[in-house]
Order: sequence, then C-alpha cells, then structure tokens
Amino acid sequence: MTTQPDQETAAEASSEGLSEIERLTRELAEAQARAEENWNSYLRAVADTENVRKRAQREVESASRYAIDRFAGELLEVRDSLELGLAAGAGAEPARVLEGMEATLRLLNKAFEKSGLSVVDPQGQPFNPELHEAIATHETAEQPAGSVVAVVQRGYVLNGRLLRPARVVVARAPDSAGTAAS
Repeated sequence: MTTQPDQETAAEASSEGLSEIERLTRELAEAQARAEENWNSYLRAVADTENVRKRAQREVESASRYAIDRFAGELLEVRDSLELGLAAGAGAEPARVLEGMEATLRLLNKAFEKSGLSVVDPQGQPFNPELHEAIATHETAEQPAGSVVAVVQRGYVLNGRLLRPARVVVARAPDSAGTAAS
C-alpha cells in the first residue's frame, strides 16, 4: 500500500511538471508575440521617420527653389511698366516719360516693401560701418565730423540683414592749418 501513495505523488509531480512546462511554453509564446509586435512597431517607426525626413528634404528643396516666387511676381508689374515706357518710343513727351519712370519706381519700391527689402539712405546721419561703406571723406565745417555728407550708392537691407552697404562720403573737420593759411 505504500506503493500507491508514491505512485500518486509521482503522478502529481508529473502533472505539475507537465503544467509547469505548459505554462512556460505559453509564456514563451506570449513573449515571442510581444517581441514580434515590438519589432514591427520599431520597423514602422523607422519607416515613418524616414518618410518625415524625405518629406522635409523635399519641402526645403522646394522652398529654396521657389523662394523668390512672390518677389518675382511683384517684379513682373515693374517689367510691364518699363516695356510700356519703351513702347512709347522716342516720340513721347519728356514729361510723360518722366511720369512713367516715377510710376515704375513706385511699383518697384512697393515690390521691395512687400518683400521686406528696405533702402539704406543715410544722408546727414552719423557714419555707421555696419550699414555704410566710406568711399571718401570731405572736409566741411557745415556738418559734424563723422556724418554722411553724400550718398553715392544706396544700400539695401533684407529682413534685417544687410545685402549691400550704402556707399557714402563722410564729413571730416577742416584742418586748422588750412584755415589759418586762408
């Protein structure tokens, strides 16, 4: 009779071992399913990231290619105005030609303004080496030394960034030796 309880214990141990193996097999299958799901999620994330990168690259290329699109459209009006002036020919009245040139300049200034392009015209202002390029000095007592006496060529700023400095003539104080000799 002692053999019977031993057989029952062995059967229980065998069924417990079998259920432990079944439990571990089930957990392994679940872990493998989660791992495959995570791998697929990773692959989707990598693909999405690559798509976003490619789309951003295309948008940057498009933006740089067509950056002046709006400005070019504004300049078309200026060109049309110039062509009308040329079509009038040499027989046009000088006053009408001048009027047409002024209208064309207004169109150009409007296009510049819409595009964030502003003129640097420092006549009478103090010389600023960040915005002006001194091409000469002029001795004068009429304006303070270091101020702009004449603007040879206007400068331009695009949205706060200098495109071209204004080329200017800067005032300097008269030599005291030169005034004593006079």
